Formats: sequence, structure tokens, C-alpha cells
Amino acid sequence: MDERTQREIERRRTFAIISHPDAGKTTLTEKLLLYGGAIQSAGSVKGKQSDKHAVSDWMELEKQRGISVTSSVMQFSYSGYCINILDTPGHQDFSEDTYRTLMAADSAVMVIDAAKGIEPQTRKLFHVCAKRGIPIFTFINKLDREARDPFDLLDELEREFGIGTYPMNWPISCGVIFKGVFDRRARCIHTFDNFHGGRNRLSTIECDITDTAKLDELIGENLRAELVEQIELLDGASFDFDMDAIAHGKLSPVFFGSALNNFGVEDFLESFLQMTTAPLSRKTDTGETVDPFDDGFSAFVFKIQANMNKAHRDRIAFLRICSGKFNRGEEYYHMQGGKPIKLAQPQQMMAEEREGISEAFAGDIIGVFDPGIFSIGDTVCAKSRKVRFSGVPTFAPEHFAMIEQIDAMKRKQFAKGMNQIAQEGAIQIFFEPDAGMERVVVGVIGMLQYDVLKFRMKSEYGVDYLHRDLPYQFIQRIVKSDKDTARLDLASDTKRILDVHGNEYLVFTGRWSVQWALDHNEGLVLEDFDRM
Repeated sequence: MDERTQREIERRRTFAIISHPDAGKTTLTEKLLLYGGAIQSAGSVKGKQSDKHAVSDWMELEKQRGISVTSSVMQFSYSGYCINILDTPGHQDFSEDTYRTLMAADSAVMVIDAAKGIEPQTRKLFHVCAKRGIPIFTFINKLDREARDPFDLLDELEREFGIGTYPMNWPISCGVIFKGVFDRRARCIHTFDNFHGGRNRLSTIECDITDTAKLDELIGENLRAELVEQIELLDGASFDFDMDAIAHGKLSPVFFGSALNNFGVEDFLESFLQMTTAPLSRKTDTGETVDPFDDGFSAFVFKIQANMNKAHRDRIAFLRICSGKFNRGEEYYHMQGGKPIKLAQPQQMMAEEREGISEAFAGDIIGVFDPGIFSIGDTVCAKSRKVRFSGVPTFAPEHFAMIEQIDAMKRKQFAKGMNQIAQEGAIQIFFEPDAGMERVVVGVIGMLQYDVLKFRMKSEYGVDYLHRDLPYQFIQRIVKSDKDTARLDLASDTKRILDVHGNEYLVFTGRWSVQWALDHNEGLVLEDFDRM
């Protein structure tokens, strides 16, 4: 590997930002982009006072609802590093998109609301990170509002997640009397001033914790005495700072701040970049380790998105580069397709904005034009060294509905929309055998995904449809059957369906129906839909 390529890989930092809804994840993302010069002013989630929207919330429905419903990719440079941020949906109804995006990250930033602590979605996302053993950094947000006791928050983190915590800074009160934070490593005070309202970078006043007179002037005698006591307790009883434990996801550095007011964000970013790692190695499906500094290019598809830009009306496959260097125009090998391929229209992403590129390196996320050949989890690699990465997680739908087209004149648009959205993977589309494309069975993890489907079919394909909820709760794939699957002896509340790849499934209203199918069809073998 040449020296320049090695140097470019070493400066890559690729991380996902995860949280429960409304913890401030998208606001933190915006402020990081602001510091990196990627945007000139921070947008805000749509509210009464502003018609701006977060740059990472590019889908029209996200702007209307004020929530993230799909992950976004943003790249910028800061202090010599090339940073790839993966902003993920917080709402549990879109968790599959988040799980897949986490597969493309080398570390995760977990944003927690200081008033609410750990919430259900945060818990689920953490366990996905822990399964991969990637570094996890915690940003406890909204200190400018009333918050829980910081010791309770740390205890909850350690108890719920089974990891150690190391507070990098410590809050001086919260809410209307929030005075700032004590930086444990620099042993100084950064005072909070909310006057700028988050519009500018915050100028901090530094003061050593031993400077009693100045501390009393800055934060008052009572808060000074409380702070000194808390820091002594932390220094004596908390986990030691251990870079090896951080690198293996066993110790989470914790930062306190207010993303909305820019307080603590720049300090967090600079500390994070020093502690997080260059791109990590990846495992193939045979257990082989692919090092990012290997000469051979390799990447996997973790996301597919149609119609990101109304002006283009195309479909983009998102690839995480795992090793080597990508060169525009070079021929690579599509493992699942079994043939050579050139990756067309390679581009760097800034949410929905695109910029054509001629090269990219391990750690980068790139978008390429997908003519319909890619699926989630596909591997693209150099022809000289063929590897196949282990699969990207899929999760079983929990809700099902029948979707029927209304306007027969728009049959082609209906079929195109359903097929393209199905290939993205977040919403599962199934067909009844021999029923054609006039109606389909849709499976989703969360009910809000129905709203996304309806909105996208109308806005992107000009199609309205009828929606009817179905009672099914479980789905199993048919692995083997001794008889023609069309002649299986099934309970009346069981339906046979096909996915876009022709795989056969059975959907059931209850567990007893699954057992009925197995008991009444000798040689029938079923397996769970989920794959982790």
C-alpha cells in the first residue's frame, strides 16, 4: 500500500450517532457539522419559531414531522481528520435502518437526555453496539434544563449496560442555574453562558478548581463546595481512564453538555477524535479478517435508498469501504452477482446533497448508482482478492397489511414503487402466489412505517392505494417441504406469501398455528425471518 493511501485511511473516523427520540441526537449532529464547516448555520427541527430543518433530515416527511425516519450520511473534515457521521433514526419504528447503519460504523456516540436517562430504544441500540464490541461514547445532553442527579445517571449506565463509565467532565448544577462543567483531564472550569442561543461558538472561561476565590465569583460558594466534594468522590471511586477498555467497548467516556446551546460540543468532538480509532478490521463469512490497510478494495452495501433527490429519481446504494482504496472507473467484482462490475456515479454524501468523487478510502461511506442489482449486505471487492462479508442484520416484521392499488392506469407506477421500496429493505414487501402486482402484503416493524410508505408512494410515484390491516404476528421462511408448497395443509389463519426474491414464507396469527403447520406437513422445515 502506498504511503498516501495509508495516511488517508489513518485519518478516517466513521461513527454513528444513536439515541431515543428527542434526546437531541440530530441537534448534536448539526453542531458537529457546524464546527467542521460543512454547514454555515445550524438548522433546527421544525417548530413554531423556525422554518429551518436539520440538514440530516432530508426526506420531506422528516421535515413535516420533525423526526428522523431514515439514516443520513455526512462527511466533513476537522483538525486533520476526515469524519463520516451516520445520523440514525431514533424512533423504534425505524430501528432496522439504525441496526444496519451501525454495521457500517467503527464507533458510536450515544446521546442521552439528562432528565430522562436511559430509554428503551437507547437500550436496544446499545446492545447492538456491544455485540460488535465497538467503542461507545456517551453525551448526556440538555444540562441547560432540569436534570437528574449525574451520579444516578452514571450508575444507571453502568447497571443497565454492564460497562464502566469515565466522566470526562462534570456538570455544575443544571437548568436555570447551570453554570458549566469541570474538565477532569485539564482540571479547569468551562462556564456556561446561554446568551448566544447556540448561534456562535462558545467562548469559555477557564478556572482551576483550587482557585476558591475565583470559583466563588463564577459559580457561588455553595456550588463551589458541592463541586469540590463531587470531584473528590469521582477521583477516588470512579473507573480509571483506560484507552484499551474504551477501544473494546468496555468503558464509555461520558460528556455532559447542551447541544442546543453549543456548550461542550467542541470539547466533546476534539476529545472524541483523540480517543476513537481509525477504521476497524472486518470479518468475512468464513471468519477471515480483512484489515483496512490491505491493498485490495472491499466494501459492503448497508443501505439502499430510492429517490433521494427529486431531480435525479435514481436509486443509491450506500457502501462502507472496508479495505484499500476505491478508484473511479476501475472494475471490481460483485460477489452476490458473480460478475465484474464498475461502480457508476460514485459520490460523497451530505444527507441528500451529492458530490462526485474520483477516489475514496477504507472507512469512507460512498453512494453509487444502483440499476437494481444490489441487495442489503452485498459485497463488492477487488477481482484479485475475493471476499464476502458476513450478512447485515434483518428483523422479522411485527405488523402486516394488505395494500391494493386503486387506479389500474397506474399499475406500472404501483409495481415500480413497491419493488424499489422493498429492495431498500426497511419495509418488507410480499406477494400472494399468482395474485400479480395489483395487491401486496406489507410487513413492518413499527406502525409509523406505514405512514412513510403511504407518503413515499404518493409523493415519489404518484400512487394512492387502499390499506387493510392483517392479523398476522409471526413469519417463518419455508426451508424445505416434501410436498408442493401450494398443497400444504395449513390452518385457516395461515397464509403463504413470497418475497421479491421468490423465497416462500408462511405468516401466522399465533404460535399454535406454526405448530399446526409442522404437525400436519411431514418434512416441512421452517426458520425464523430474523438474522443477526
